[in-house]
Amino acid sequence: MTTTTTTTTPTTTTPAPSPTAAPAGPPRRTSRRRLSGIALAAPFALLLLGTVLVPMGYALFLSLFTDRLSGLGFDGYRQVFTGLGNYTSVLGDPAFRDSVAHVALYALIHIPVMLAGALVLALLLDSAAVRLRQMWSLAVFLPHAVPGVIAGLIWGYLYSPGIGPLNDILPFDPLGDSGVLPSVVNMATWQWMGYNMIIFYTALQTVPREVLEAARADGAGALRTALSIKVPMIRPTVFVALVFTTIGSLQLFTEPLVLRTFTGTVTSTWTPSLYIYEAAFISNDYGRAAAASILLAVASALLSALVMRLSARRSR
Repeated sequence: MTTTTTTTTPTTTTPAPSPTAAPAGPPRRTSRRRLSGIALAAPFALLLLGTVLVPMGYALFLSLFTDRLSGLGFDGYRQVFTGLGNYTSVLGDPAFRDSVAHVALYALIHIPVMLAGALVLALLLDSAAVRLRQMWSLAVFLPHAVPGVIAGLIWGYLYSPGIGPLNDILPFDPLGDSGVLPSVVNMATWQWMGYNMIIFYTALQTVPREVLEAARADGAGALRTALSIKVPMIRPTVFVALVFTTIGSLQLFTEPLVLRTFTGTVTSTWTPSLYIYEAAFISNDYGRAAAASILLAVASALLSALVMRLSARRSR
């Protein structure tokens, strides 16, 4: 009897290699990217520091001091720390409060009239019914190319009695107590409507044409398309224009300054900017001028933040 023996050879299992992490990027390349980013942002940061932050910091410093005569006055003026004294003096000055009232009333009239007119003109240029668009856009934009002082002189002569025709045509005196504010509004609207029209018209060119064609296919007319599609789609641009127009309205300066040479109705403190100019360069009260400028900057920032918050809510 024969016995057969089978020998089984054990198999050896080779362990799988452990996965290795992907090699990280070269540190030199990361550092170069950081340096290039810093180099690109440095010019803007320096410009912001030199033109905005440093002047505002210096104005804030000046607003806390005032110049007073030392002793009997033979030693000249010396700076004295007053804290919030300049701010209370400005806020308690009736001239400053009147200037704020003038600018507030000006902004309530100028901003809606100018932006609404610019939007209507932009919609007309974007419509198919208007021909010679370049000619009309250039004609409306041309007043913005005129320097503010030159535009003020032109309108000043047009408003002047015996020189310009507007004094005889209008039912009120454009340089009188009740007519100077509408005159200033007209000057600013004439100069800035074309500028904002170009901004709105450029934004309208980004509206997808497929959406407009679908609206026309559904039977929407030109007016319905403009109000229901075009205007809502350029709403962010409208809010940005509203922010810049609000800031510009608070800084109203050139138009009333030029009209002062034609009428005595516009005083040296008719707007906050004129008030600051008079305090700094006529009265040499730099502390009061700095305090007024800080208050104007804070008001501009608060109104801009309010408009941007409203824009963010409407875009949700």
